[in-house]
Amino acid sequence: MKNIRNFCIIAHIDHGKSTLADRMLEMTGTVAVKDMENQVLDDMDLEKERGITIKSHAIQMDYKGYTLNLIDTPGHVDFSYEVSRSIAACEGALLVVDASQGVQAQTISNLYMALENDLEIIPVMNKCDMDSAMPDMVEDEIIDLLGCKREEILRCSAKTGEGVEAILDAIVERIPAPEGDKDAPLQCLVFDSVFNPFRGIIAYFKVVNGTMHTGDRVRFVQTGKEYDADEIGVLKLQMKPTASISAGDVGYIISGIKTSSEVKVGDTITHVARPCEQAIDGFQEAKPMVFAGVYPIEAEDYEDLRSSLEKLQLNDASLTFTPESSVALGFGFRCGFLGLLHMEIVQERLDREFDMDVITTVPNVSYKVFTKDGGLKEVHNPAGMPDLTEIDHIEEPYIRASIITTSNFIGPIMTLCLDKRGELVKQEYISGNRMELLFDMPLGEIVIDFYDKLKSISKGYASFDWHMNGFRPSNLVKLDILLNGEQVDALSTLTHRDNAVDFGRRMCEKLKELLPRQQFDIAIQAAIGAKIIARETVKQVRKDVLAKCYGGDVSRKRKLLEKQKRGKKRMKQIGNVEVPQKAFLAVLKLD
Repeated sequence: MKNIRNFCIIAHIDHGKSTLADRMLEMTGTVAVKDMENQVLDDMDLEKERGITIKSHAIQMDYKGYTLNLIDTPGHVDFSYEVSRSIAACEGALLVVDASQGVQAQTISNLYMALENDLEIIPVMNKCDMDSAMPDMVEDEIIDLLGCKREEILRCSAKTGEGVEAILDAIVERIPAPEGDKDAPLQCLVFDSVFNPFRGIIAYFKVVNGTMHTGDRVRFVQTGKEYDADEIGVLKLQMKPTASISAGDVGYIISGIKTSSEVKVGDTITHVARPCEQAIDGFQEAKPMVFAGVYPIEAEDYEDLRSSLEKLQLNDASLTFTPESSVALGFGFRCGFLGLLHMEIVQERLDREFDMDVITTVPNVSYKVFTKDGGLKEVHNPAGMPDLTEIDHIEEPYIRASIITTSNFIGPIMTLCLDKRGELVKQEYISGNRMELLFDMPLGEIVIDFYDKLKSISKGYASFDWHMNGFRPSNLVKLDILLNGEQVDALSTLTHRDNAVDFGRRMCEKLKELLPRQQFDIAIQAAIGAKIIARETVKQVRKDVLAKCYGGDVSRKRKLLEKQKRGKKRMKQIGNVEVPQKAFLAVLKLD
């Protein structure tokens, strides 16, 4: 065990974690030269296309007689749950900072997460070979953040491989070996799982105490189910079976589990014959922040969508879903996501991996509704709002947002945050001309397009991170969209009263562009309760019934027009308006 080192790589998005992992795998000979490619651990097409890491990836390397278990983690704030799970399976972390960008918001929040778990931190400054690198300035920032000595910071370039060997030596010297007892009762922490159509569910785990052998009878503590360990092994680039795995190691188990609900991330595995006394404390539960309805386009695909979501949940434990139904869209699921990028990725993966065509409704957050009889109801969906006359007040979730930027973008960023009903808590200089701004903001305001706007007004330089900061009373109203007097529940939103009229008007104008013209007029209305606040009309397509009349009596023309009018009226009564998927997405991009 003294020769094992478990560590993860944490950093802000795009600071070079996956590239650094590539160089380490190359130098330790874990990946053959012919198999080498960029982002070798990122096995999803989506990850390679976008150049981001979505899943944490574990792999074992051998270096100078030591076994190094590396977990490469995502950097985007939406996938911070993946990072918390990876940190729970490690004793040390490489904190990678880009020498041209310096310390960013997600660097700080990931660092605090690692420090809470008592991890040994090795600061690494990457991209030192770039022309725009500012190594001395960034070193000062890291020293301010960590309180470490200047000589402890390692400089490297992950692209060229310069300085990577020094990092591998530092991992061996500085990170402690895992603590545990090989002879104690078996205790393993499940930190990830994947679905394989041929072998069932494969769970990845870290052995905290004890030893597991192939063929052992094991129990998953949370579900209480028992299985035989048909195959166990370690995670090289491919899975490599072994006869046994002991305390301190990271490995996988295949036991022919078919049902996705039987494996929970954070569960403990133990022996049936000699169980451990208590389960290991897992990681904190993922709290979904953004809720959206996901509906199959064809009603008969409902069960397929359920099984696809269950299989996806195995691989992405932060996704939550419950069944719901909508008048406009039929049966579907209300899904909880950690953020908008997470929602977009889940939609893409449903399409690519499971071939599911889905409609996603407008995302929203959860609100607490207090009724006049003293009751409390949690609402994730505007359709679930009680009647206006029953509501005493509504509370909405607030976040504490941390934005790090250079001082020349402060004005536009403050304007953006204040427009989103933010309150400035404090602002302070970190170093040079870089500042940190702290705002209290309603989560509902940042859900839709805040991050994109922040990036564009700061030319990509501002970094953003946030955490929950409780609930506060708010003057919210439910905005309904009516088509020909029929309410479209999937387009309903909860919004602040001050923004409602403007938002309703923009929504009607947008829908007017997107709805295809019918044989009858379509009235698009935005309403708060019974009060209509905005209206647009999509004009009908009509045949020129007077084309055959040239001259002649006016009563003949009127007769034809009246006949057409009666037909249109009848058509309007039986006709229904199909709302295209583009219309649901357009609401997100109203600006």
